Amino acid sequence: MDILSGIILVIHMIGWAIVLGGALTSMREPRIAKGVTHGALTALVAGILLVGLVEMGGGEVNNIKIAVKLVVALVITAMAFWGDKNQEKVSRGFLGGLAGLTVLNIAVAVLWR
Repeated sequence: MDILSGIILVIHMIGWAIVLGGALTSMREPRIAKGVTHGALTALVAGILLVGLVEMGGGEVNNIKIAVKLVVALVITAMAFWGDKNQEKVSRGFLGGLAGLTVLNIAVAVLWR
């Protein structure tokens, strides 16, 4: 079970890296890069799977922390999908918000103990 959890954690982190990298590299010409929506959805699903695996294995999770991360992840995913459908309305501020929320989600995961 530890190997499976580790693999899904790596997939989760790669998803967030795609979102953050895609948002930052598109700042010069504001648009949502193709991989950002896929990265956000991948990170969201992998995060939900991680929580399920921990609880199935008898571990305990901090439900408040998971709820905060889930809400932020849902907002990021919604922003990515909205921006992909409305490319002409995407601005540098929008991409900055997307990148900032991604960093917030990573910071919550690492710093909240």
